Amino acid sequence: MQSIDWIVLSVTLLFIVIYGSLKTKGSKNVEEFILGNNETPWWTVGLSVMATQASAITFLSTPGQAYHDGMGFVQFYFGLPIAMVVICITFIPIYHRLKVFTAYEFLEQRFDVKTRSLAALLFLFQRGLGTGLTIYAPAIILSSLLGWNLTLMNIIIGLLIIIYTFSGGTKAVNVTQKQQMFVIMSGMFITFFLILSYLPDELSFSNALGIAGANGKMNIVDFSFDPETRYTFWSGITGGFFLALSYFGTDQSQVGRYLTGKSIKESQMGLIMNGLLKVPMQFFILLIGVMVFVFFQFHSAPLHFNPNNIKTVKHSPYKAEYQKLEKQLDQVQEEKKEISMLYVGQLQQDFDNPILQQKMVSLSSKEKDLREEAKDLITKADPKTETNDKDYVFIHFILNYLPKGLIGLLLAVILSAAMSSSASGLNALASTTTIDIYKRNLKTEKDEKHYVNATQFFILLWGLIAILFACVGTLFENLIQLVNIVGSIFYGTVLGIFLIAFYIQYIKAKAVFWGATFSQLLIFYIYYLDVVSFLWLNIIGAVLTIVFASSIETYLRMTQKETA
Repeated sequence: MQSIDWIVLSVTLLFIVIYGSLKTKGSKNVEEFILGNNETPWWTVGLSVMATQASAITFLSTPGQAYHDGMGFVQFYFGLPIAMVVICITFIPIYHRLKVFTAYEFLEQRFDVKTRSLAALLFLFQRGLGTGLTIYAPAIILSSLLGWNLTLMNIIIGLLIIIYTFSGGTKAVNVTQKQQMFVIMSGMFITFFLILSYLPDELSFSNALGIAGANGKMNIVDFSFDPETRYTFWSGITGGFFLALSYFGTDQSQVGRYLTGKSIKESQMGLIMNGLLKVPMQFFILLIGVMVFVFFQFHSAPLHFNPNNIKTVKHSPYKAEYQKLEKQLDQVQEEKKEISMLYVGQLQQDFDNPILQQKMVSLSSKEKDLREEAKDLITKADPKTETNDKDYVFIHFILNYLPKGLIGLLLAVILSAAMSSSASGLNALASTTTIDIYKRNLKTEKDEKHYVNATQFFILLWGLIAILFACVGTLFENLIQLVNIVGSIFYGTVLGIFLIAFYIQYIKAKAVFWGATFSQLLIFYIYYLDVVSFLWLNIIGAVLTIVFASSIETYLRMTQKETA
């Protein structure tokens, strides 16, 4: 990185932190600190909801996901717009009418304090881990590629978030997320058009898509019913729907964003905005990853993208074998570049040459085999290391091919995304801890200032816990998948509780509490068995909660009748 990159990076991040702190400091009561006095316009609600979901993991992992596996991951979001409609019709009016600070307050009014506490604790556990991951994701990758100390990176990112969230609460989160989304989307658009400009002059955008398609990267929709296939139309429209319904409808990090809306209509418009823009945004980010793949058809790509793993294997007895694989990859890439140029020439004549296409596929298969052999050598050199390098693809491209100044902007994009998502997480964790655990169990009455101070204390506490999670985290396949896996393990059960609360009036507190408890334990076991894609856990968890609660309620009523 050059001096200009450091300047761009530092100025961008410091502006966001200072602006957020000065603009929103001095909250006098809990309503102002947690709900922002319900003054947020719909477009700020929409941007805040999008920024909360769009963590650094989105911008680090999603392009790498597309580079390796193509556009199919977009199916994960197909159920989201439908979920937004359901939440706007059912969830938002109830939350606003009851004037709740958190989603879990509603559960005590519908059931009892035990059910409220169970849902709140499930949220606190998974969101505490998730917030740690949103800090850890950019830290581990930036530290690997830039040579920065990982623990120091975790602490710096975490402290920046704590500063303005502690100072201004929900208002600070909402205000800073507008700037963060502007930085994020500006950086991504500039990068996309730069990638296109780096492609050969004779290669049009449509021809670039043709090359991507020939290599199987443009298979957007998969209608197969194979439960072991991770991303299909059906898992996206069903599992993705239940995950989005639970995340946006019951997760306080998102509920807290639209509870600040000026009115029910403003909150609904903000969520509809998210529903309309989220799928196109994810499609665009995946498309950037596909264009990076096309770029590397004409430029040399490393055998492995994680520099730490390369260093490990090159300081091991397997160095010579690894270097031999690198030479073989160079030969394959030269052939691939030659065949790709011939294929482009054919496309310009409106002829999709099947022979050249087959050769490209064959060379891509050889390249993939070489990368797998390299991973085997890395594992032999260090059996404990994570060999999946998807999360390093995009940042490798940024650091090695983007011009000076823009590298700093893209690093600011990644860190801004980490800050926006993590700040929402911290704010939600602190709000839930204060309102659903601390205040609910406090025996004596306290003034408003006391609860503002308590919320700030819990922001600091959860911030330190999140940093600790980040410092002890380990890479698990692809980071964007890990975050969604963690959510899917817990979201189904919590969603089941809320669906019963909204729609199944005859089920009472005792039945729903034990139904949810049994459901969550069974979901842990199903995930351990690894028999279905994680997306299905959202549906299974919700259905199990409803079935168990319904069965228990029926049993209790029958027992009461027999006793009577």
